[in-house]
This record gives sequence, structure tokens and C-alpha cells, in this order.
Amino acid sequence: MNAEQKFKEVKKQLFNKHIKNIEALPVPESLHQAIPISEEAAQIIVDAREVVKNIVNLEDNRLLAIVGPCSIHDTEQAIEYAKLLKTLREEVEDQIFVVMRVYFEKPRTVLGWKGLIYDPYIDDSFDMLTGLQKARTLLRDINEIGVPCATELLDPLVPQFIADLVSWTAIGARTTESQTHRQMASGLSMPVGFKNSTNGDFAVAINAAKAAQGPQSFLGINQQEGRVCIFHTEGNADTHLILRGGSDGPNYGSEYVAAAEAFLEKAGLKKAIMIDCNHANSNKDPYKQPDVLEDIVKQKLDGNKSIIGFMIESHINGGSQNIPKDLSELKHGISITDACIDFENTSKMLKSAAEALRKFKV
Repeated sequence: MNAEQKFKEVKKQLFNKHIKNIEALPVPESLHQAIPISEEAAQIIVDAREVVKNIVNLEDNRLLAIVGPCSIHDTEQAIEYAKLLKTLREEVEDQIFVVMRVYFEKPRTVLGWKGLIYDPYIDDSFDMLTGLQKARTLLRDINEIGVPCATELLDPLVPQFIADLVSWTAIGARTTESQTHRQMASGLSMPVGFKNSTNGDFAVAINAAKAAQGPQSFLGINQQEGRVCIFHTEGNADTHLILRGGSDGPNYGSEYVAAAEAFLEKAGLKKAIMIDCNHANSNKDPYKQPDVLEDIVKQKLDGNKSIIGFMIESHINGGSQNIPKDLSELKHGISITDACIDFENTSKMLKSAAEALRKFKV
């Protein structure tokens, strides 16, 4: 082997040493054109973002409710759920503004199914183009039903493909401390909630919310050409805190809310707090979510001004299921990630909360 050949072999070790394959995706704009949004659905999103913004900024005293499956694995079942939710949200909208939870990306502590965008066929084929197409189509269809959508954005490139169809976004407990996600949030076009970290530390989320409100510059791809660009943002003023409990247990009680209010005030941020009824706040028992919501409503009836909303993990049917080898054995309307409460009990939760708030405000 001569010197030139040896150098070529050395250079092979410098890049993509552990990359098995690289697949090119179409530019985001081509997906927008292939899966366009109607004028009616666009108006649903614009109007919903404005309502959510007003709630986050304490200008609308209704509660914001992010309600839906832990993750979407079957788009037909998601449409079925959205139609149920549409009727329910109309019944409570005078007190509670409901946005459907439509999550496609699942951060994993170690390994596991990472969501519809990454593995839409749930078979480790990782057909991400199909995943993006399915995600965009579903968001469009749910908005066209008349139900606005919420999601968690995990990969910083995904927003260019789907974010125009989203009315509220979460940054999760595992990514709240990430500079990349704070930068991304600063440029998003909808309100963004930051969850406290998995150990329960909400100072991290408050720092994130403040960072995202400031101007940021970061690398990304543009929508029209898919070119790597520098994005310069003006900051997103509509950020807020989400309390989801932590390793030491729940943090939805009034003492935790008061502590979070003090931190927000010290940081110079508006006192806008959402409470996640599931995860550590329910000790991962979805059927304890009604207890959490009942406590939230009690705090509101006692005069709390800072709680602006809540999250519920809910599906057509309750519980969760493992992914079977034979996917035809998957049970209808049951989560394949975190356990959810069933829709019948979800309906009872929201109607009961709305009625209590309604009586209080009369």
C-alpha cells in the first residue's frame, strides 16, 4: 500500500465511522405541498394559538387542557379519538380550552419504540419519510375535524416538516436543560411549555422558559431548499412552566405551586404554570389523574391565579400494552407507551372540572 492509499484508509476513519447508511429526505416544502392544509384548518390553528397565548399570558381565565394519548401509534384510532374529543371540548369550552395531545416523538431513558415519526410500522424499519408523511397528514386531518393539536418537539429538524400544524408545544423533562431545545423553542410560532426535569427540579424549566424568550441563533434547515442555515430568532414570549412531578414524587400541591410562583417572580417571568396530571404526579397510575385535576380545580376555587392549565394522558381505552411480535394482536385504542385513562373517565374528569368552575364563576 503506497502513501496515498494509506492516507485514504486513514481518512475513512475520520467521518461516519459508525454510520451504516444515509438516506436523503425531500425538503420540508415538498412535504407541505404534498400534504397541504386547507384554509379552514389554517384558521383553526391561528385561532387556537391566539387563545392559548391569551391563557398563557393570563388574559383568558379559562384553563388550557392538553388531552390525548401518550403517543400516537395508529392514525385511524387517533382520528377516532379526535372525533370523540371534539364533542367533549365543545361541552366544556366556556371553562376549559381543550387541545388534543398528538405526540409522535418519544424520548427514551434507554431503548424502546421512539414514536410514529421514527418507526411508523413498529418493526424497527425506521422509515422516517413515511413517519413524517403520516404525522403531517394526521395533524392536518385532526385540525380539519376542528380540533387543534399539541405535540412535543424532540428532534430540532422536525418542526420544519410539521410545526405549522401545531397550536401548542411541550419541551420534555429530558430535554428542558438542552440548549438546542431552548434555541428551537425561541423560534417556534406557538406557545411552548417546559417541563421540570425528571428529578423534579423546576428551576431548570424556569431557566429554559426564560432563555427561550430571548433572541437566539442556531443551525437548522430551511423549508424551501433543505439547506443548512443560521436561524436568528427574536425570542418566544409565550413560554411557561409545566410541573410533572419528579423522582421524589408529585409536585402539583399548593405548596409546590407557591414555590414555583416565587421562582418565576424571581426570574422576572409571568406566573403561568401548567400541571401534568400523569407521570410522577400520578405515580404513573393514570387512574389517579382525576385526583390531581380535582386538586387543581380546588386550588383555582381557592383563588389561585397562576395555574393556567393541565395535561391528561388519555386514550379510547385505558391502561397500556406491550408491543407484540404479531402486530395484529395489538388491542384497540390502548397505549403502547405510558398507560392512559380511558375516554369515558376523561369525559367525566373534564365535565366535572368545568361544572365546578362554572358554579364558582356564576
